[in-house]
Amino acid sequence: MTLPPDPPVRVFVGLGSNLGESAETLDEAIFALDELPQTSVRAQSAFYRTPAWGRTDQPDFLNAVVELQSRLVPRVLLDHLLSIEQRFGRVRSEEDRWGPRSLDLDLLVYGDQTVYEPGLHLPHPRLHERAFVLVPLAEIAPSLEIPGRGRVDALLTMVATDGVHAVT
Repeated sequence: MTLPPDPPVRVFVGLGSNLGESAETLDEAIFALDELPQTSVRAQSAFYRTPAWGRTDQPDFLNAVVELQSRLVPRVLLDHLLSIEQRFGRVRSEEDRWGPRSLDLDLLVYGDQTVYEPGLHLPHPRLHERAFVLVPLAEIAPSLEIPGRGRVDALLTMVATDGVHAVT
């Protein structure tokens, strides 16, 4: 058993939605994150309209990033994220990995930890390639050091941000 960290850890979670009332879904998901045990939302980015990534024959997404402070260990926090997704109707499937979704919650960064376990990789293995993550992350934590990748503001200069626009 892993003991909870003390003091709380600085954690970043990416949010996305392109089905239904996406802005309302993201607002409610942020509220749900703030209600998690031993966890609080410390900052949130604006919502960004972004083109679909991976599979482009679907509606644009709304994306955001929140900063949490949490004492939950990474696996337990991830389990909570998956549970919140399910509450919003998300069904994960490998055959439609890049398809439309009611809610997507990605554990992006957990302090300075690097984790490689089945179903849990930290930092998120592709966050440094994705403008839909880096733009909102840079809004709230431009100097954040991504373990093994570099600073968010430097990583952002290496991706195309065409089509990523703040909406709130």
